[in-house]
Amino acid sequence: MNDVLSIVVPCFNEQESIPLFFEAVERVRLQLPLTFEYIFVDDGSHDQTLAELRALASAHADVHYLSFSRNFGKEAALYAGLSHAHGDYVTVMDVDLQDPPELLVKMYQKIQAPEIDCVGTRRVTRTGEPKIRTFFAKLFYKIINRIGQTEMVDGARDFRLMTRPMLDAILELKEVNRFSKGLFTWVGFNMVYLEYENRERVAGTTSWSFWKLFAYSIDGIVNFSDAPLNIASFVGAFSCVASAIAMLIIIFRTIFYGDPTSGWPSLVCIFLFIGGIQLLCLGIIGKYIGKIFTETKKRPIYVVRETDQSKNK
Repeated sequence: MNDVLSIVVPCFNEQESIPLFFEAVERVRLQLPLTFEYIFVDDGSHDQTLAELRALASAHADVHYLSFSRNFGKEAALYAGLSHAHGDYVTVMDVDLQDPPELLVKMYQKIQAPEIDCVGTRRVTRTGEPKIRTFFAKLFYKIINRIGQTEMVDGARDFRLMTRPMLDAILELKEVNRFSKGLFTWVGFNMVYLEYENRERVAGTTSWSFWKLFAYSIDGIVNFSDAPLNIASFVGAFSCVASAIAMLIIIFRTIFYGDPTSGWPSLVCIFLFIGGIQLLCLGIIGKYIGKIFTETKKRPIYVVRETDQSKNK
């Protein structure tokens, strides 16, 4: 009996892309000695995504779907799909075909080596993306690799082929505040990457705006580094020392030179500057406390409204 490949596909307002994606992957299926299992996750879409998934599941016994009660985000959709995967191998793919399905053939060949547990993909170009997004993406990887405890590969995609032991390790990480690119690396295992040129979406429009990506990158930094807390501590200590030195200088000038050091505007600027630093540090600390608060509530990562599977989370 052939090994099973579970294909996890998060979807959010992707009614146009779903049929195109399925046709493209089915063409690759003929080149692999694997039995396919599709797991589509509808992340609270507002269009006809769910209707497309129902029709696809009705027509094909190896197609399954989950539909959330609302939009929980891509990270929750990824976790849900991975939790319901039964395959000996598992891959995560975007439904917009920016992840080339034909790479699955080479990925499967590479993962046959006993020392390899995961074959990932990374884009070597970002053709078609706004330059400002490309700039900040590269900046993010530089920052996270400098201050984080987990190395992340620039241009790495969620698209990867994993063995079952690696998937089981990832599913052991049940945190609500998830950043999959970091989790895939954090669990360890031997990983290699395939490089490819960037591809445009085949249909629809992306739901990832610049500010959503920016917030997502902040979550990645907070989840995998305590450097912002160290920075806040350093800034606080530096401000305290600088203020003490300035105070001594003022006292010295007043005693020996009779200089009253007048200057209401400059004093106000100093107060505003110090107040801004305090708010910045409180904001950094608050971000971490907010993450802790979310984790302690132990709410489910996602809620399924409809599914064709009977498997529980």
